[in-house]
Amino acid sequence: MIIGPIVNGSGVLIGGLVGAFFAKRIPERLRMALPLTFGVASMGLGIAYIVQVKQMPAVVLSLILGSLIGELIYLEKGIAWLGGKMRACVERMIPSKTHEGLSQEDFLKQFVAILVLFCASGTGIFGALTNGMTGDPTILFAKTILDLFTAAIFATALGYAVAMICIPQFAIQMSLALGATFLMPLTTPVMIGDFSAVGGLIMLATGFRICGIKIFPVANFLPALVLAMPISYLWTMYAPK
Repeated sequence: MIIGPIVNGSGVLIGGLVGAFFAKRIPERLRMALPLTFGVASMGLGIAYIVQVKQMPAVVLSLILGSLIGELIYLEKGIAWLGGKMRACVERMIPSKTHEGLSQEDFLKQFVAILVLFCASGTGIFGALTNGMTGDPTILFAKTILDLFTAAIFATALGYAVAMICIPQFAIQMSLALGATFLMPLTTPVMIGDFSAVGGLIMLATGFRICGIKIFPVANFLPALVLAMPISYLWTMYAPK
């Protein structure tokens, strides 16, 4: 049974709602300190997946070409526009004062980072594929724990819009899980390892962004996840040995 995406989406929904509702009661020191912890956790998970790499040239090529595509189609700007629309929609339904004093630019920077972390991390995508193929939701259960607290803390600053991220997250993960039956038999351990490494690099960049160390355009990296397995396969078949 495919329950991983349901549990993960519920975690983001609950965390976002609770965080926004109790925003004024959460000490400022926690709001400042915990996102750094989440950023470090994202970087740690990213490193754990990067070391699964099988063919580093294929991974690097996937990331470069994916980033090039993302830049050319202004993917991050599109996601930022969507984030702005979600914020406006939620504000009309549930007025919130949790992000008073937060500029639109700062809001979108943070919103895009957590949108990528929740919806397009290597852990979520690989976990959804694993749940769909084997029925094992363990990876997504582990991700739910992190997402629950991440959503709660970021919702104290960004408001109820954080809870809305559960919608695209659930749609993406469930689509991957349902399609995994057709995709997984076509993959090899090498392809999965390289795919995980690309996802890990994106999670590492997301961690840097959450911590405020370097604002990587992480959304523009996302096409690399689509390219990772095909390029890994082609590299295995045709690259000089």
